[in-house]
Amino acid sequence: MNDNRIPLSALERGTPFEHRHIGPDSAAQAKMLAQVGFGSLDELTAAAVPDVIKSAEALRLPEARGEADVLAELRTLADRNQVLSPMIGLGYYGTFTPPVILRNVMENPAWYTAYTPYQPEISQGRLEALLNFQTVVADLTGLPTSGASLLDEGTAAAEAMALARRVGKVKEGVFLVDADALPQTIAVIRTRAEPTGVEVVVADLSEGIPQEIADRGVFGVLVQYPGASGAVRDPRPVIERAHELGAIVTVAADLLALTLLTSPGELGADIAVGTTQRFGVPMGFGGPHAGFMAVREKFARSLPGRLVGVSVDADGNKAYRLALQTREQHIRREKATSNICTAQVLLAVMAGMYAVYHGPDGLAAIARRTHRYAAVLAEGLRSGGVDVVHGAYFDTLTARVPGRAADVAAAARENGVNLRLVDADTLSLACDETTGRAQLAAVWAAFGVDASAERIDDLDASVADALPAGLLRADEYLAHPVFHQHRSETAMLRYLRKLADRDYALDRGMIPLGSCTMKLNATTEMEAVTWPEFAALHPFAPIDQAQGYTTLITELEERLAEVTGYDKVSLQPNAGSQGELAGLLAVRAYHRANGDDQRTVCLIPSSAHGTNAASAVMAGMKVVVVKTGEDGEVDAEDLRAKIEQYGDELAVLMVTYPSTHGVFEEHISEICAAVHDAGGQVYVDGANLNALVGVARPGRFGGDVSHLNLHKTFCIPHGGGGPGVGPVGVRAHLAPYLPNHPLQPTAGPETGVGPISAAPWGSAGILPISWAYVRLMGGEGLTHATQVAVLGANYIAKRLEPHYPVLYTGPNGLVAHECIVDLRPLTKATGVTVDDVAKRLIDYGFHAPTMSFPVAGTLMIEPTESEDLAELDRFCETMIAIRAEIERVGSGEWPKDDNPLRNAPHTAAALAGDWERPYRREEAVFPAGVSAADKYWPPVRRIDGAFGDRNLVCSCPPLEDYEG
Repeated sequence: MNDNRIPLSALERGTPFEHRHIGPDSAAQAKMLAQVGFGSLDELTAAAVPDVIKSAEALRLPEARGEADVLAELRTLADRNQVLSPMIGLGYYGTFTPPVILRNVMENPAWYTAYTPYQPEISQGRLEALLNFQTVVADLTGLPTSGASLLDEGTAAAEAMALARRVGKVKEGVFLVDADALPQTIAVIRTRAEPTGVEVVVADLSEGIPQEIADRGVFGVLVQYPGASGAVRDPRPVIERAHELGAIVTVAADLLALTLLTSPGELGADIAVGTTQRFGVPMGFGGPHAGFMAVREKFARSLPGRLVGVSVDADGNKAYRLALQTREQHIRREKATSNICTAQVLLAVMAGMYAVYHGPDGLAAIARRTHRYAAVLAEGLRSGGVDVVHGAYFDTLTARVPGRAADVAAAARENGVNLRLVDADTLSLACDETTGRAQLAAVWAAFGVDASAERIDDLDASVADALPAGLLRADEYLAHPVFHQHRSETAMLRYLRKLADRDYALDRGMIPLGSCTMKLNATTEMEAVTWPEFAALHPFAPIDQAQGYTTLITELEERLAEVTGYDKVSLQPNAGSQGELAGLLAVRAYHRANGDDQRTVCLIPSSAHGTNAASAVMAGMKVVVVKTGEDGEVDAEDLRAKIEQYGDELAVLMVTYPSTHGVFEEHISEICAAVHDAGGQVYVDGANLNALVGVARPGRFGGDVSHLNLHKTFCIPHGGGGPGVGPVGVRAHLAPYLPNHPLQPTAGPETGVGPISAAPWGSAGILPISWAYVRLMGGEGLTHATQVAVLGANYIAKRLEPHYPVLYTGPNGLVAHECIVDLRPLTKATGVTVDDVAKRLIDYGFHAPTMSFPVAGTLMIEPTESEDLAELDRFCETMIAIRAEIERVGSGEWPKDDNPLRNAPHTAAALAGDWERPYRREEAVFPAGVSAADKYWPPVRRIDGAFGDRNLVCSCPPLEDYEG
């Protein structure tokens, strides 16, 4: 009889998910621990993490569950959401994502696991896709320079306000906003304006700029086109008057409407902003979506965010790269023009590809169909005695039904349609790509007018379009071949595959970027994102239709609070930079509530992320830099001197923990206490939280506020540089000052600072990813992941230490979750630069670590817990092999200006051409450990960045480039 039975309870559990998420198994961990010099993960943790910050208790989270069980839980939550036809409008619309784009971009790890294209030679696919996006925005807005996307329409409008103030001639005065702008946009603008001393005036501009406002001075004007009410008005008189006053004019525009209406650029606008959500990107209860900004050529070099430009490589071939102000906040810090350090790349790619797939004629056809439904809907309402307020509109109607608007909205919900209840007498109704005859009939029935199906064709035959003749678009757009060559699904599929093959993403191999935490984005975590119950919900739908979402959001907030030791978490910020701003605004509001208006000084260590300083300035604070010691820690003596110097002006200290140098600072609690004793608050930047989860809680060792990066620690994929989520956690005394939202009272405290993002819960559509990660791992799994992340970094540090100096170490000579190797001595001795090493890594099949941050001439390496030992060893062996190559340069065997490092990366074309190098072709492209069968071939050689900045081209190259 067989007694080797395994209990059914154990068999039912299956393989714990943490074994799928964590790369090194127990045997590999033992080998790594031996290399580092410890017998267990607990011993390593005890030695690496200072006692003063260690958590005394385990995480109190629900027990981990298997993948099938977690998907079943998500399905239960999804079923609690009620998805009705979305006719609410306000910048969010139903859209049809072409399945070829849904599967091959949104659900494709080749696109969603890529990182920001800071290594452009291995990012040519997504850079081309972003250039397409920029071309779509530039063409439709009629303005020549578009960025590679912003976070959403509301924050894009706020960035436009800041840009207008910066570049305009009028340095005082007010920022004037049309009353028909989207209400969430107005609210975000107010949130961003108040700390910087900008006065926002909202006024009805339908009859022009009121003289009493003009007399006060106006530095910028924003108009909505079409308006939130649906009205399509000619903005030229307002634009002309604004220019007479010296103001910069921003038009917040609907891209789909612009396929039929005169472009903002032709109307005279200086800036255009908006969202590309309705170009095939699901609403997702508010995000993520790609906002946009386009500007006149003279403002191109002041554009916030990222800009893709065209340059050349070492052979003179066309190549793409991020241009101009790329990562400017890391260079300019408190002088940065914006704190935005990311984009919404994945969503921008989707929107751009939507335009590639449909082309200009297809987009215009979708717009005409949408408009015809609105025109037929309006005529049906009018014939039934309903007052349709505006005679000119694109897709949105305002209807007056005195005293019975709520009853009509309720009846429409019963019929499966959500309308926008404006007030007791007024409703707003928006048509979109998904609107059909059934929705028209349902709306008519709710208003109590004839809803017979045959009326639609009769009305369609009789009613004229409602677009003003004087605003009809006459110019050509999207003429570039890319918008005409991919009509069939076969052609589109192959185009997407071609671009993906030019890129290096996490699905190919390790991306060891320090401070960026490129870990597994598990398929189970991703799966629910595209379920219609999560993807198709309008952010302003009645809250009782979003019970699954609100439960998921509440549970994730509570679990993140448990992980961090804070009392309250807001998930609204849709990027780490926005989380920083939200946290600092909470600190500012707290001091002001206590009567301490003079507390405006923000202390920031010199090693901090550049976004810290930029965010502090946006929050109305004065940045004072604190020195960093030679050991990488905050200079405690200089900190005490600054605290004493600024006294009751001290508002907050921003500190990253573990430090940006990759070490656990032993004196963090003393630092926090010193700031608290002086009446200040402590902001712990959560960028490096992957070294703390389950081990230490910032809210318990001295932090008052932190932002977290769900796109780092909690598995939301980077998507080529976006989307992100940057929630903010606070202790109880700061909780009253978290973000809130004017259209959703449950999204934040009544006493909050206002909205940080356009949607109540920011990028809610991707929150199921982090919810699933925490649910799959449980407290023990999350802690184990942290320990293995620290083990991996120390393993790499120990293996590389004989070959490269490890710049900083903490207690017991250990690092945290990342390590910095110093190339400066090698550069001085041999001339081989950090750039040379980064590009040579491409030849070996790797994405480079973070270059020259926080210390110039260094590489910051973060392996994460998801990379297995074989991949860690492959990386270490590659770095050791490159060190030997550097020695050959140093010895004179290879010339300093002609060697495999200086000429890297090597393309297939370079290999096939004439070869007059002092090294063999095989040494160039098949160095040690590189398989010829599995070789990744970069599509271009090293790119000339300076050429691209001098010769700025940031839309698809002209047609002449394609002749012949």
